[in-house]
Amino acid sequence: MKMKTLLGVTLAACGLAIAVSAQAQIKERTLRFATVNPPGHPIVAGMEKFAAVVNQKSGGKITVKLFPGSQLGGDVEVLASVQGGTIDITSMNSGILQNQVKEFAIVDFPFLFDNGKEADAVMDGPVGKELAEKLPAKGLVNLAYWELGFRDLTDSKRPVTKLSDIEGLKLRVIQSPIYVDTWKALGANPVPMAFPEVYSGLEQKTIDGQENPVTVILANKFNEVQKYLALTHHVYNPQSVLMSKKTWDSLSKQEQDIITAAAKEATAYQREFSREASGKALAELKKTMTVTEIAPTEMAKIRAAVKPVVDKYTADVGPALVKQLYAEIDKARGK
Repeated sequence: MKMKTLLGVTLAACGLAIAVSAQAQIKERTLRFATVNPPGHPIVAGMEKFAAVVNQKSGGKITVKLFPGSQLGGDVEVLASVQGGTIDITSMNSGILQNQVKEFAIVDFPFLFDNGKEADAVMDGPVGKELAEKLPAKGLVNLAYWELGFRDLTDSKRPVTKLSDIEGLKLRVIQSPIYVDTWKALGANPVPMAFPEVYSGLEQKTIDGQENPVTVILANKFNEVQKYLALTHHVYNPQSVLMSKKTWDSLSKQEQDIITAAAKEATAYQREFSREASGKALAELKKTMTVTEIAPTEMAKIRAAVKPVVDKYTADVGPALVKQLYAEIDKARGK
């Protein structure tokens, strides 16, 4: 009986020692998490969830400080800072990464997904993993894919209901080659521009319009300086959550596990939040904007117009990866 008691005490002491040792591997630290999206946006909601989970799982030792609303710069500047280790984490449109890894152009293929669930299946599957594995060589670690959503078109000139309505519109696009090529193919004049400059560009009419998900349009008050919204749904944007490899490598295994688990938990929360927010945002935008949809016959013309762009970038990123992508989409659709 005495031996059992001693054994119990010893085992308890060992358990306590392991717990103390584990805690010792978690250091007091503050991580900086930046994005161009403003407070209230679904991406920022995901950031807030991630920060809360990290803090809870680290016993309050790791604090994630948020910098939404382009406080630390636009996407290009922030990405460079994450690679350099002066910013620890960011969340940005995955397609922007094609300037680092050409294969990321694949996520910006026009009219790729029918809904967010298909995108989840592909980005959480082999294609998303293959893309993520190319990032450490560029100083980045992919933690998760969140949802920005389907991109739609706004402008101040005219309602867009057909392909010819797009012709001649001066549109701000993401600083990425496939966006420029896509809108040129549709007859627009694309203007690559950093996101923090978009509102003033629309207000001063140096550009006629822009294209973004409805949650971004509402959160950034583009409806104040744009009259027309066309529900084109031309591109679905997965959003990469990226950590500086310098920061990642400085973490203990225990800390890395906390970050990974928090990212997974925040991903489920963020995607659900985003999809609910999209419906609410569209309802709100309809109060101040003229909203149009594209008839199937006109949408077929738009799809045909951008096919050469898809063919060009298929050759760039590699036919094998594109074939795998479409196979994963078919699988998600139950084909």
